[in-house]
Amino acid sequence: MENKKVFIAKQITGHLTFPLVAVSLLSSFGSSMLYGYNLAVVNSPSEHIKKFYNTTWVQRYGQPLGQSPLTIMYSLTVSVFALGGMLGSLLVGVLVSRFGRKGTVVISTPLVFIAGGLMGFSRLLESPEMVILGRFITGIHSGISLSTVPMYLGEISPKNLRGFLGLLPSIFICFGVFTAQVLGLPELLGQEESWPLFLSLIIIPTFVQLVLLPWFPESPRYLLIEKNNVHATIHALRRFLGEYNVQDVIEEMQEEQQSLSSVKSVSVCQLLMDQTLFWQILSVVVINMGMQLSGIDAIWFYTNSIFENAGIPLAQIPYMTVGTGAIEIIAGLIGCFTVEKLGRRPLVIGGFSFMGFCCAGITLALVFQARISWMRYVSVACVIGIIAGFCIGPAGIPFIMTGELFKQSHRSAAFIIGGTLNWLSNFTVGFVFPFLQMSAGAFCYMVFCGACLFVATYVYFVIPETKNKTFMEISEMFSSKNSSSTPIITPDDVKLRKMNGLMRKPSTGHIGLLELSPSSLQKCCF
Repeated sequence: MENKKVFIAKQITGHLTFPLVAVSLLSSFGSSMLYGYNLAVVNSPSEHIKKFYNTTWVQRYGQPLGQSPLTIMYSLTVSVFALGGMLGSLLVGVLVSRFGRKGTVVISTPLVFIAGGLMGFSRLLESPEMVILGRFITGIHSGISLSTVPMYLGEISPKNLRGFLGLLPSIFICFGVFTAQVLGLPELLGQEESWPLFLSLIIIPTFVQLVLLPWFPESPRYLLIEKNNVHATIHALRRFLGEYNVQDVIEEMQEEQQSLSSVKSVSVCQLLMDQTLFWQILSVVVINMGMQLSGIDAIWFYTNSIFENAGIPLAQIPYMTVGTGAIEIIAGLIGCFTVEKLGRRPLVIGGFSFMGFCCAGITLALVFQARISWMRYVSVACVIGIIAGFCIGPAGIPFIMTGELFKQSHRSAAFIIGGTLNWLSNFTVGFVFPFLQMSAGAFCYMVFCGACLFVATYVYFVIPETKNKTFMEISEMFSSKNSSSTPIITPDDVKLRKMNGLMRKPSTGHIGLLELSPSSLQKCCF
């Protein structure tokens, strides 16, 4: 049996095929890209949106909004996207179990058309509520797709390509940010009359995805393990892998299916109550919250104001923002093409550590820029460093790890937990940062510095390398960690030990109840 496992593990490798590439690009282009676009789209037209809110308020109530209410209203516009994302992430488990991974990506697309329509006609109908509601709805779509797309790509990819294809969504997130920065230039859509169109362009990539993605297969793991449809599984594997003989892959999935034969898809509460998965759950919590508490959303949401506070001339800020977007894409490509060589751990640890040092650098630069004129350029360099450090690893690897650390029955619940905490942290940063910046000044970035260094330290000491390993192998790695740190005796163990006469008192040369591990019991009994 052990030889068979080794044989299977060695054979489950593959190469890039057209269906693998096409599905990865389409799902990332029509879903993940929108997340990045919506993060940055409110940055350049912020003054125009605030003016629209103020003008509408005057028309309705005869007096302008005060500075504090206007800040709250705009902060709500920015951060309500994250509230929608949190709601969407809570729906992931039900949707992917009922409609499948690809099916969930497809059926969620109408949300984008509704959101685009609301934001596109908001100025014409003089309704700030339509902008906020549109941001909320597109957040729901991003919350669904941000968990579903990595899950889908992780399940269709051979193990030697799982990291590469799993980071494609993060590259498209960076590309979405860059697209919003370019289109937000004053020469393009960064003008007062064109910001509704700017916000509603999200419908274009979603339309392309809706037309083309349904022609490709569903996740083979979902079809076999959850739907027990062998014929559809074989068809999907042959298309994705480009090979007629897929027996090795089928056997690996059937091995996982047999280990889950008595376990249905677990709920979030059941997952949280399972002490045998303590380290996996804690790891998902740390890396997903750390991803947002690193401060990257503060950088993306408020890039212009950060550069303005650093003393950069207003005329230069839009073009410097576009430059940061180009850095994001380059860093994302570096991470994508090195993740299968370096592994997950080096990119995550290095990325978070570099971000932490850059956050500290921004603080020092802002403190001393009044005395030293060139410090403004140091703060700009640190902003670029934070973005580069994030895109090279922390932008996408937490989603890959969330999918890799759990078996099929627990994966949906794990993505719900990770996605909910991710979006909750996103909302907190987006809403609180303007007020934190006003109260703490330059030292607000030290909060992010602490979060980044903590996540890097945790990953270094706790999370093992998952590169080029099957889901079963990763599960077994954590099983040994959990069993060594948290020995658990279940009622079934006690019954089995009674049946086998192992309840006698410990004595010299004999094994007592508390001295016998479950693995030893299995060896004795079977």
